[in-house]
Parts: sequence; structure tokens; C-alpha cells
Amino acid sequence: MKIPELPQIRSKKRQGINLTNAALVKTRFLSSDNSLPLLIQPTVEGVNLVTWAASNQELIATNLLKHGGILFRNFQTRDMAEFEQFIQTVSGELIEYRDRSSPRSLVQGNIYTSTDYPANQSIFLHSENSYAATWPLKIFFHCVTPADQGGETPIADTRKLLQQINPKIGDRFLKKGVMYVRNFGDGFGLPWQKVFQSTNPSEVETFCYNNGIDFEWKPGNRLRTWQRRQAITTHPKTGEQVWFNHAAFFHISTLEPTIRAALLAEFTEAELPHNTYYGDGSPIEDITLEAIRAAYQKETVIFSWQTGDILMLDNMLTAHGRMPYLGQRKVVVGMAEQFGN
Repeated sequence: MKIPELPQIRSKKRQGINLTNAALVKTRFLSSDNSLPLLIQPTVEGVNLVTWAASNQELIATNLLKHGGILFRNFQTRDMAEFEQFIQTVSGELIEYRDRSSPRSLVQGNIYTSTDYPANQSIFLHSENSYAATWPLKIFFHCVTPADQGGETPIADTRKLLQQINPKIGDRFLKKGVMYVRNFGDGFGLPWQKVFQSTNPSEVETFCYNNGIDFEWKPGNRLRTWQRRQAITTHPKTGEQVWFNHAAFFHISTLEPTIRAALLAEFTEAELPHNTYYGDGSPIEDITLEAIRAAYQKETVIFSWQTGDILMLDNMLTAHGRMPYLGQRKVVVGMAEQFGN
């Protein structure tokens, strides 16, 4: 079945777009039954993605808001500097990764490895920093080297996630929000020095005060934090409600069984590296968490990385994760457009 040309590209309202530039690319969907992500590819060799993007920013922005994610493929982007230039062209300056939850290594500037989690582990879908007071509106992934097997970055439309979740569950989370409880310095997970990018406790305390995070210092230079955040929020540009939280991702029940068992054998519930509750501190029911995970599974879209791919996501419209893999996978990430309610 042939996918029809996108209205945004053929519409008379787009006459301001240079026709020569528009003709340099073609668009289609990776799957006939899903419009996420939109695939944009050059029609001829030698098209420079940064140059093309500079002349077609409205087209990119419009389609990103419609579909939630765009996969740029076959532009032969192999240079880290060019990836950074692309982000700067379409979204401005890159932002630092702070209030961290995932282990990452700095590559250059504000480009990081997508994650340093062991290759045999999967990472549950989430929107970057949805547990924080501020988050990036845009997140970009660049495949330098695809894995020999696996290593996909699954994605899901957060608008559809919200529609999949039982309205009673949604209403409960909308009213109560989510509470995130994290413990640092107990020998598992990231230390607080990494999370807050500081070795100075007073600087960490200032960050917590400024970002609505409650905290307490425990013996042995250990730290516990808890913060109440939104579970459902409104996208600032589309006005649509989205499922935007780490409620399932941070909950102990979402971890792989062997890891979960090891943690529960080592820590009390209050001392777990991270866990989630309703915003009033009450436990989230098992059946509710199962329903949320089922919604993610139903809406998940998986595609295989190719060398040079760039995936641009609206972080509030699209969640992402990572599949286990074999081989020397290298995917880097950059974030832009800091935002908060």
C-alpha cells in the first residue's frame, strides 16, 4: 500500500518552502499502520542535513508536533560535530544533563552516550526527566554504530498512551500526581554526586530547594530525596494532554525479576534506590501498574538502527527506551529547549 504524500508538504500553505529544497527529500512511514516515526530521506546523494534543515525548519517543526518523532536516514551524518550542529539548527543550544537517573558518559560538549546500562538489560520506556521540575522539550539520538543484534530504541506516543489507560486510572493520577523517592549512596545506582553533578552538599541542597525536592541526609554521606510531580500534563504547543511521568519506570515492580529480587533482599522498601507512589504517598496498586505497562507495550514502536540515523523526538509527545543487544553499539544523545510547568 502506497503511503500518500503528507499534506504539510504539498499544501499551498507551504509555498514559502523552497521547492528545490523540498524536492531533495522524500517522506514516508516505516509502517503502514503507524505514523511514528515519520521517515525523511534524501532523494539524491550529498544532501547535507544541517543545510537542508536550516531551510526547512517550519516543515520539521510542524511534522514533529504531528507525529511526535522524525527519523532522518541516509544523510550520511557520521560526524559528532555535525550531529551537534543539526540540534543547534533546529532547537538551539544543547542543555546539560542534570538531575540524572541514567548512567551516561560525556562525549563532547553536551553530547552524551545514550546510556551506560549493561547491554543485556532493557530500559523501560519513559520521557526524559519527566520526574524533574524541568525537562528538555526535544531529545535527539544519533546512531554511530548499530548493535550486531538488538539495541533498538523503542518509542511510544504519549497521547495514545493516555488514551489506552483506563480513565479511572488517569483521573486518579491527574488528581494525585506521582511521588518519586530516591536513595543515594547505598552502593546501588548512581551516587548523588553524579546525579546532581556536584560534590558539595550545600550546592545539592540549593538545587533541591530550587526544584521542589525534599531531602534528608543520612549517616555515611548518604541522601534520600522525594518529590511530587505531575503524571499527566498539557503540551505547551499542541494543547494536548499527555502521559508524562516515570511512575512505572521507577517502580520496583517494573525491574527485571532477578534485579528486583536482589534489591528486595538487600533493602527495605524505604531504602530502595528508587520507587514511586501516588503523590499523596500512598502505594500504587499492582493491577494499576500492570495496566500502565500493558498500555506501553501496546503502543510501542520498534525499528532497527542504521549507521548515521538521527532520531528527533518531541520529549513530551514521545517516550523512548532501549532493547538489550549484542555487539559494540554506540548511540549518542543530545537534548535541547529546557521547559517546566
